Amino acid sequence: MTSPGLGAKTASEESNMRLAVLIDADNASANCIEAILSEITRFGEATVKRIYGDFTSPYLAAWKGFLHVNAIKPVQQYAYTTGKNATDSAMIIDAMDLLYTRRFDGFCLITSDSDFTSLAIRIREEGLTVLGFGEEKTPSAFIKACHKFIFTEVLQSTPPATESIPDETASEPQKTKNNVARSKKTESPSPKKPLPLGLISNALEQSSDDTGWADLGAFGNHLTKLRSDFDPRLYGFAKLSSLVKANPRIFEVEERTIKNSSRKEIFIRAKQPHK
Repeated sequence: MTSPGLGAKTASEESNMRLAVLIDADNASANCIEAILSEITRFGEATVKRIYGDFTSPYLAAWKGFLHVNAIKPVQQYAYTTGKNATDSAMIIDAMDLLYTRRFDGFCLITSDSDFTSLAIRIREEGLTVLGFGEEKTPSAFIKACHKFIFTEVLQSTPPATESIPDETASEPQKTKNNVARSKKTESPSPKKPLPLGLISNALEQSSDDTGWADLGAFGNHLTKLRSDFDPRLYGFAKLSSLVKANPRIFEVEERTIKNSSRKEIFIRAKQPHK
């Protein structure tokens, strides 16, 4: 069994994908959990949401305000011995129990800890999709063990999908202040990294037909297969289509109407040199 292509699923396939979301409270930030859960809806439905940690510890106090509002079930794990991470063990055991129920299409592992690398590999061996969410400091071993890995820094800098409605009862200075704040939030993040041209070339070659053209979805799928942490938002673009259209020196872009349909799809190929 192979994992479904994360870059080319239809809307119905995404909505039917059942996901188990497991959060390592010791190695994840409470401040970005809502952005992560929103991102997860792109891939499917979070039918199980559990978080693991010692919630008697003051270090995890920030999580308490997020659990009920996001329907996350806390799994209390006391730190029995200093220097030993009992949270990791509890989360891994629970993941294996859920895996053997055969009720899920994939797992979302929210952690920056490389100790979960073996768990990700084991889940993949069962043919299930593994989505990882963590900070940019996450070791590459865990990143590569996931089908798709998303940096939480990207989610925190992503503009909100909708703007909040202005408060008509607020004073004029307060309205101005609110508008300025919203304007700053909706600005596109500046590119953080240069485009990985070698990766792009390889993915385009693998996904193109004999004429050099590739469907954008297939191209995106190959990018993720080659590097699980590829994300257009790392380079300042909300979507892959925006990235390719903004780089005419690299890509030629065509929009083609699908046969027997009014829907259009984007096709790309490497920029051809002028003869």
